[in-house]
Amino acid sequence: MRLATLRAGGRDGTLVVVRGDGLACTPAAAVAPTLQAALDDWDRCGPALAALAARLDGGDAPVHPLDPAALHSPLPRAYEWVDASAFLSHVRLVRRARGAEPPPTLTTDPLVYQGGSGVLLAPTDAIPAGDPGWGLDLEGEVCVILGDVPPGTGAAEAARHVRLLCLANDVTLRNLVPAELAKGFGFFQAKPATAFSPFAVTPDELGEAWRGGRIHLPLEVWHNGAQVGRCEAGEMHFSFFDLLAHLARTRAFTAGTILGSGTVSNEDPSRGVSCLAERRMLEQLESGAARTPFLRPGDRVRIEMHDARGRSVFGAIDQEVVA
Repeated sequence: MRLATLRAGGRDGTLVVVRGDGLACTPAAAVAPTLQAALDDWDRCGPALAALAARLDGGDAPVHPLDPAALHSPLPRAYEWVDASAFLSHVRLVRRARGAEPPPTLTTDPLVYQGGSGVLLAPTDAIPAGDPGWGLDLEGEVCVILGDVPPGTGAAEAARHVRLLCLANDVTLRNLVPAELAKGFGFFQAKPATAFSPFAVTPDELGEAWRGGRIHLPLEVWHNGAQVGRCEAGEMHFSFFDLLAHLARTRAFTAGTILGSGTVSNEDPSRGVSCLAERRMLEQLESGAARTPFLRPGDRVRIEMHDARGRSVFGAIDQEVVA
């Protein structure tokens, strides 16, 4: 099933179930008022929402047209937003761009940081440009939304804690990164609010494309109407199961935690990029200078993923950069 959150209904919005074609929805208030409420009581709400989705697709539930502009992020605010860097080609390229070496444990110990989760952007919200010198960049990612995760959960047990999947545009202010990391205390100012896809979907919606804790589909990224990337999301070095085990080594996580893959990136440059920093680095390697500017007011970003049938699985993140 696919779930979404209408902007109406307070800070946490109103939960709806989305029809299979993505064009209509039905209210889910009889099951749970919000997605967070459903996640908190998933053993009851999950099956009830699935039954409602089946009735909706069978024409036996109230139907309302679905306006993408009326949707918030599936979770307008989350208990935690934890992002990894599970695509190693991205790590190597962006570190090279700022003259830094990858850590010696790159292939064995996942890189993660904790982002701001109190304010999450809707899929059609504007991206504030801020200071032009900050180096505003997009980052196309895949994510999982978790149920309650006890400490010590291993990779072999991780699948049972994955409730939903979605996409993200994890915006980065590239030129603020080096000074922050030089303090030895992680990102903060360099990571403003993240936007998420309109729909959060259960893993079964992807069929065989969800296996081994990875989404085996290409992530499509457009910049100003031109496709800049179609990277295979299944090439994660660390799976979501690996990442969850890494997070839970010393901590518990509550239902509603979002875990991101980091920028989807492939070793094959012909597949393009999911962020502008990689494109700039590739240009520098090819010609000695980066030509692509970072995002500026008036730019548009679109991030989407289609399945083998051509269906937009998560809907589209479609944002304009504003001054």
